[in-house]
Amino acid sequence: MIIPTYNNEKTLAEVVSGVLDYTTHVIVVDDGSTDSTSSILSSFSQIQVVRHATNQGKGKALRTGFAAAVASGYKYAITIDSDGQHMPSDLGIFLEKLETHPHSIIIGARNMDQPGIPSKSSFGNKFSNFWFYVETGLQLPDTQSGYRLYPIQDLQKIRFVTRKFEFEIEVMVRAVWNGISVIPAPVSVYYPPAGERVSHFRPFKDFSRISVLNTVLVTIALLWYHPYSFIKNFSLGGLKKKIIEATLSSHESAHTKALSVGFGLFMGIIPAWGYQMLLAVILARLFRLNKILVLLASNISIPPMIPVILYLSNLAGALVLGNSTRLIFSTNITLAEVSRYLYQYLLGSVLIAVLAGALGYILSVGIFKRINKQTFA
Repeated sequence: MIIPTYNNEKTLAEVVSGVLDYTTHVIVVDDGSTDSTSSILSSFSQIQVVRHATNQGKGKALRTGFAAAVASGYKYAITIDSDGQHMPSDLGIFLEKLETHPHSIIIGARNMDQPGIPSKSSFGNKFSNFWFYVETGLQLPDTQSGYRLYPIQDLQKIRFVTRKFEFEIEVMVRAVWNGISVIPAPVSVYYPPAGERVSHFRPFKDFSRISVLNTVLVTIALLWYHPYSFIKNFSLGGLKKKIIEATLSSHESAHTKALSVGFGLFMGIIPAWGYQMLLAVILARLFRLNKILVLLASNISIPPMIPVILYLSNLAGALVLGNSTRLIFSTNITLAEVSRYLYQYLLGSVLIAVLAGALGYILSVGIFKRINKQTFA
């Protein structure tokens, strides 16, 4: 067990004692505490204590703990915060999960909807969950829990750069990008009354750091991770099978399939050139649509169709704005020409995208109803 701590003298002794009821393999990282932490830890002869001379942040404390655990020959480390919110009695939950997921990060998923949870904590967790999904394509119920099991040997190949609270986000995202899965496990949580809570999270500074990190991770995910994953998993035979399954699958209604087609057409036409299909797949997962059908429909923006889409978009925009200028239809229409009428084009492209999406839904919903009826009759 690794317990990072900084000025938690009110709860530290209870947490350490609780952990020692279940294991004597305990490393406490004192991150430059200025209270009575040092004397408290000196009363526990069974534990290993590593100290930072000055406060360096939770992320750095965890990384120091990982290094100490690896040096001692451990392959795994379970981390628990010293603020008393997590229950040492839940330790067995991680060990059970470890048997079936030996190379995964196992994160203790708290019930953030239970009474007594601060609204800002619940919102922050949902905010973090959303960006983790965008960055990895994986949905987790709790990405901010400090109660985790790490396969520290597997993490040795990854170079981390963050040192504060944002490290707990970086380590999960970078782990997924390197083929290490993240598995949730339900755990208990206790939030003391507002007057008794101790938190070293600085809303402005730490939230700003987390926001900068998410901006960087999202950019990398869009430019590298998601395209790489798509190419890596792509095969013609597998794609054919997925198309058939997407069309004939029994677990989705005709309405959902038709919405997927309509949404794909919409995403294929809106002016997000270069990222239309990638954004379409990410949003399809978020909206629980059929990803294969969305992806197929978004291919309406293939090169032969681009001049037609540009022409119709400019024409629709001109009609709405009352402009007399028209682009002459030609296969030689370029983006440079369109840029002369940028606002007109952007407005028209959104209108055409909405119309194409609605038409795609109307035409396909009846087809999918017939397919579902014939397939599962």
